[in-house]
Amino acid sequence: MAGIPHDHYEPKTGAEKWLHKRLPIVGLLYDTLMIPTPKNLNWMWIWGIVLTFCLVMQIATGIVLAMHYTPHVDMAFASVEHIMRNVNGGHMLRYLHQNGGSLFFVAVYLHIFRGLYYGSYKAPREVTWIIGMLIYLAMMATAFMGYVLPWGQMSFWGATVITGLFGAIPGVGESIQTWLLGGPAVDNATLNRFFSLHYLLPFVIVALVAIHIWAFHTTGNSNPTGVEVRRASKAEAQKDTLPFWPYFVMKDLFALAVILVVFFAIVGFMPNYLGHPDNYIEANPLVTPSHIVPEWYFLPFYAILRAFTADVWVVQLVQFVTFGIVDAKFFGVLAMFGAIAVMALAPWLDTSSVRSGRYRPMFKMWFYLLCIDFMVLMWVGARPAEFPYDWISLIASAYWFAYFLVILPLLGVIEKPEAPPATIEEDFKSHYADPAE
Repeated sequence: MAGIPHDHYEPKTGAEKWLHKRLPIVGLLYDTLMIPTPKNLNWMWIWGIVLTFCLVMQIATGIVLAMHYTPHVDMAFASVEHIMRNVNGGHMLRYLHQNGGSLFFVAVYLHIFRGLYYGSYKAPREVTWIIGMLIYLAMMATAFMGYVLPWGQMSFWGATVITGLFGAIPGVGESIQTWLLGGPAVDNATLNRFFSLHYLLPFVIVALVAIHIWAFHTTGNSNPTGVEVRRASKAEAQKDTLPFWPYFVMKDLFALAVILVVFFAIVGFMPNYLGHPDNYIEANPLVTPSHIVPEWYFLPFYAILRAFTADVWVVQLVQFVTFGIVDAKFFGVLAMFGAIAVMALAPWLDTSSVRSGRYRPMFKMWFYLLCIDFMVLMWVGARPAEFPYDWISLIASAYWFAYFLVILPLLGVIEKPEAPPATIEEDFKSHYADPAE
């Protein structure tokens, strides 16, 4: 870790010295495992290993499933049934992959909201945060394309609705939509494109994850206090940190084991709980489902997309100012992507001099309300677009944008935060020191 004094790998044997001079991979692994880590990290710092596990599991199971899947509209649904019924262990592989996606998003949302609460996005970690947002966008694209592959009713109509959003872009929308679909409508070319990209994007995510890890190894891990590790000397740094191995590796593995007990219980006993029954009906372009809903992890942003209808005054104002170029559909698309963009801009929107929400009383209240707001958006996204759900989604969407664009900047000016501890060592001792000392 640049800037924090610590012991680096020193090859001892002749073979180690020979390899280290030509390919210092052992030194890289050593420095990664022995990296000085703030010793006051709490249990909200365990989601990194869960996300790593999910990424490896999704790639491994996905490669095997791809060996038996047929990306053709006449055979895709049957090939999935073949995997479930005839391939040895196929049903378990598919359920692991299907529910692994849900675990992936549970972990990433907890990871993101932990970062928002503890100010992990603040200087000097802005680039780490932006890379994390890019990983999240790549995850969403991968998950959406994967949802289309079973070629059930929700797969087909979900692809029709979401790709139709790109058609709302003024001027170039229809061309972009046709390019995405490979034709005028969702058909075989679309399925082939989505299968190819669903296979490719996880490896893009692997590359982004490597850069993400490199970034926070360079700046150092954030921690619950928001106080930086002392760097004046090796002795001071050692008082604030512990080596990642074995302390945090063991802690992370224990947490992963507990989470996997729950995960495998769901896979074994209720694997379809988070799925939609209509997706077990083969895609039929002539029959539209009564209520089209995406997977649960898209629901908050789907709710924001649907919230801004033509009778909302903000939409009418923007439409008037832009002479009708931005209609309600395009405004909804902008709002949906804007909801993710404002999260990415959090390092510059948060004006507080105190990093961690632990020492910001007013911030805590608004942040907890944001968490509730996110759950409300998730709930209302699965409801029909009618009263009172349309009003609830509009209010919840307004708060989401107000939190990032208004509340965060204002809190830095009006809030009087508490004083954080002077050092990480001081915080650690206040929680874990022996009372007899």
